[in-house]
Amino acid sequence: MTVAATELPLTRSCPYAPPEEHRRRRAEEPISRVTLPGGHEVWALTRHEDIRAMLTDPRFSSDRRNPNFPLIGGGDQRRIAKFRPSLIGMDPPEHGPARRAVLGEFTVRRMAALRPRIQEIVGEHLDAMLAGPRPADLVQALSLPVPSLVICELLGVPYSDHEFFQARSAALLSRTTSADDRIAAVEELRSYLADLITRKEQNPGDDLLSRQLGKTEDREELVSLAFLLLIAGHETTANMISLGTMTLLERPEALTVLREDPSKTRDAVEELLRYFTIAELATSRFAVEDVEIGGVLIHAGEGVVGLSNTANRDPEAFDNPDELDLGRGARHHIAFGFGAHQCLGQNLARMELEIVYDTLFQRIPGLRLAVPAEELRFKDDANVYGLYELPVTW
Repeated sequence: MTVAATELPLTRSCPYAPPEEHRRRRAEEPISRVTLPGGHEVWALTRHEDIRAMLTDPRFSSDRRNPNFPLIGGGDQRRIAKFRPSLIGMDPPEHGPARRAVLGEFTVRRMAALRPRIQEIVGEHLDAMLAGPRPADLVQALSLPVPSLVICELLGVPYSDHEFFQARSAALLSRTTSADDRIAAVEELRSYLADLITRKEQNPGDDLLSRQLGKTEDREELVSLAFLLLIAGHETTANMISLGTMTLLERPEALTVLREDPSKTRDAVEELLRYFTIAELATSRFAVEDVEIGGVLIHAGEGVVGLSNTANRDPEAFDNPDELDLGRGARHHIAFGFGAHQCLGQNLARMELEIVYDTLFQRIPGLRLAVPAEELRFKDDANVYGLYELPVTW
């Protein structure tokens, strides 16, 4: 059965499920033609196996400056092309050396060295929340400031500027932002980071950006790296903290298991990452030559979007995929992508989530939602899924 090319729905069926049309496509025509909101007709991949195959095939490009790249909501690549690409927009041979230059900053060993400081940051924010009024908005009290402060300290970005970069990050991730406003947000944030890097050249510190100054003479490339890490380093983790907390509060029996045995939190984090797959369309690419995926010929120049949320619910890859099984421990999900462009900061994100969930639920055993879950506002208009607010009390 052939499913006609229609505009790709991006709104989830419910907070816990991909759109129904995505599921239908996976069952009836797992690689099919769709039209993105901006009018770009592309191939949509829905199966776990096919997306992983695409992400490891060098015949697909990540270059967002190319007019064939499937930008969600459309966009003018000529305006984007004036910016130096970040790691996620690089192809070989540039990508490998650029990634290796910074990869050592995110090893498991280096992340473990950060654990005491992250624990301290989480504790300080919980102290402030407990001393404040009830109900509290967990997004503003914990979810957003913790990863923002962590990534600021890692990069060497003044946290006092968080309102500036958080506002521009939100604009960039919103699908309702106009093309002009999106470019303005990019320019403002890049200008800010360029000035910061200039100051670090004169007075380097013990931070990632200062250390990278000794590895590259290309300051525009360093600005692009800082831009990527600053946005990705706080937005994704912040949204997972909120979504995971909401989900666990709605499942008191599962939460009790984690409280009684924190060693199970690591598997729970993996399952929550799979279950929500908040950066669903980070796996977009275009073919640079003809290539066959899953029995379908994709021609050179054609765009491809990997529907990762649907793939992470693929019954061929996960048993009972629509069930939240906190003991599943399946690390082959693609919530962090796959292949050469797999999320650079995944070790940091995992550690932050483990620390936050363990500390939050141990310190506030009476934590509960302050409003019914159905009244919560989800980020259905953003390219990174999450919650706008999470009112809680105790």
